Amino acid sequence: MTGTTEEFVAHRNLLFTVAYEMLGSAADAEDVLQETWLRWAEVDRDSVREPRAYLVRITTRLALNRLRTAARRRETYVGPWLPEPLLTVPDVAEDVELADSVSTAMLLVLETLTPTERAVFVLREVFAVGYDEIAAAVDRTPDAVRQIAHRARGHVEARRPRTRVTAAERDAVFARFIQAASTGDLQSLMDVLAPDVVLLTDGGGVTKAALKPIHGSEKVLRFLAAVGAGGAAAVDVVQVNGGPALRMFNETGLDTLGTFLIEDGLVTAIYFVRNPHKLARLEEATALER
Repeated sequence: MTGTTEEFVAHRNLLFTVAYEMLGSAADAEDVLQETWLRWAEVDRDSVREPRAYLVRITTRLALNRLRTAARRRETYVGPWLPEPLLTVPDVAEDVELADSVSTAMLLVLETLTPTERAVFVLREVFAVGYDEIAAAVDRTPDAVRQIAHRARGHVEARRPRTRVTAAERDAVFARFIQAASTGDLQSLMDVLAPDVVLLTDGGGVTKAALKPIHGSEKVLRFLAAVGAGGAAAVDVVQVNGGPALRMFNETGLDTLGTFLIEDGLVTAIYFVRNPHKLARLEEATALER
């Protein structure tokens, strides 16, 4: 391998993670990486002092351009939009901050930021990039970046999950949910749902899904009972976006991917991705890095 290729490969997982956290789409992140490689291959290497910083800057700029286009597309998206789930390697779950940053709940919070705010927040809070480097990536002054970072941090803190739970606490509640759902024990299922639980289903207009969020434990329970009545051909538990998730299969293959937000010992949000275009990366684990 040439030095140029080796340096790109060495930072590839990091660059993918940056692009994915900015876009919430693995397919778009891969496209950004392809464009980044093409730009990188044309660069005069002697003019680059820090390949990692330079590659992150290219990736950020390309992701920003794509994010602005994606924001317009999502205005016409059919039903709730959920990020594309990733089957992740165990190392991601062990890095609590990284797992939190790529969770479905956090990616949905990041969707409420402007593109520039999202880029600044991700680079600063997740990857600890310096203000000068961020400024070069988003074409703002360092002082402006500090202000944007402060604003974005406050916005995220006001909307992020109310409490942090340990992996053990999360897994225990998840196991209770799985047990109740698999046995059809509706009372036990009700006991594990928060009164104000919300369920989002993303079918993208391609497959059947609720077109609006479902709020409240009783309505969510009725929905889950109705879905359960249809019966999945098989269900397994996997690590997705750094946490446990359900893969549900029908006779033709993967049908639904479910992730969960757990707070204070209860399930407070359920996210079902059914759009087949978003279920492609759930067979081979993706390595993320920060």
